[in-house]
Amino acid sequence: MPTRVPGTARVSGTAPATAAARGDQPVRNAARLGLGNIDTAVHLGFAVLLVASVVRYVMRHSPADNLLILGLAACASVLYAVVAVLARRGRPGMAWMAALVAVWAVLVVAAPSFAWCSFALFFLCRSALAGSPAYVAAGTTAATTAAGLFRMSNGTDLAMLLGPLAVGLMLTLVYDRIQHDAEEQRRLHAEVSHAQGQLAASERRAGTIAERERVSREIHDTVTQGLASSLLLLEAAGREWPSPAARAELRQATALLRGNLSETRSLVHELASPGLDGSPLAEALLVAARQYVPEVRLFVTGELRPVSADVRHALLRVVQSAASNIKLHASATAATVTLGFLPEAVTLDIHDDGAGFDPAAAAPPSDAGGYGLRAMRQRVEQLGGIFSVESTPGEGTVVAAQLPAPPPVGQRPEGTA
Repeated sequence: MPTRVPGTARVSGTAPATAAARGDQPVRNAARLGLGNIDTAVHLGFAVLLVASVVRYVMRHSPADNLLILGLAACASVLYAVVAVLARRGRPGMAWMAALVAVWAVLVVAAPSFAWCSFALFFLCRSALAGSPAYVAAGTTAATTAAGLFRMSNGTDLAMLLGPLAVGLMLTLVYDRIQHDAEEQRRLHAEVSHAQGQLAASERRAGTIAERERVSREIHDTVTQGLASSLLLLEAAGREWPSPAARAELRQATALLRGNLSETRSLVHELASPGLDGSPLAEALLVAARQYVPEVRLFVTGELRPVSADVRHALLRVVQSAASNIKLHASATAATVTLGFLPEAVTLDIHDDGAGFDPAAAAPPSDAGGYGLRAMRQRVEQLGGIFSVESTPGEGTVVAAQLPAPPPVGQRPEGTA
């Protein structure tokens, strides 16, 4: 049974809390400029202004004059519709646009009443064409509108000449800016989408690597350690058979293999530890250690309290791995496990008086082993704790871990957060 001693367990330092805050919320798609809706409004505006201009012209001119102008207006309407459809489908309509601008030039010079429709025609030129042809078509529209209005004033009103040109220039600058901003927004959206794809792929790779490392630690701390200990017992029993000691070692190896089988089944079912989860932490640690070192002793310091499932699991695996190392490598005559409870942390020390080793000269992990210390360190540090190994050849080994374990809110001293 665990032995309760006064005092405080040896602490190797204060554990800094390490947590990576992830704000992995997906970036919303950049709001695209509704040029399609603007085009629809422009086309409707052209139709309304064209009808109003036709009505105004018919009311102010004789039927003989109406025939030619109405024919030009109808031709311009058809050409406008063709260019608008081609532009919406993304097909080039240079010849159709040239014909539309030519017909419109004749119409607006002959009947300046249609000058208001130039606004819609200007936007159609910019949306249907690109580059210098768009500027030429828009400029021609503005120039012919200015000529028609100046002719309507009998060449006396300079504002009629300069006004359309100034408005055309301003609309060109505004449209260029809108187009530039839309292109920049699409470019940024594409970059964000690409970065999101790369981030998702990187997270998947990191998740796969982390899961492999986790499963590797679980297998090492359970299946591998149990099989290694069972193999040692069977080899010893084979050398001493059929003596009573050999039979005892055979029974112990059988028990270890049964426990190993149970651990393997636990790994298949969410890598749990059903044989230890229901018991108090101190007793669970003692049972885990005695699977490999039957004579181990356990001491508890501080006030016992519950710890989180992650901390409990890490402590159990550290004890299992350290006890297995004692059995396989230390040739120790005595081993102790000390569980200590501090105000905001829990500590664990596993000490043996065995052969010891030089931690700096320890072999890196390979097919022959060497994963135990690394797995223990990863377990502890991933929970924001501190892990250390102190050992000297011939003087034993101390494996120490400290994990953050604040008490429940109801058990905190007054005045603490």
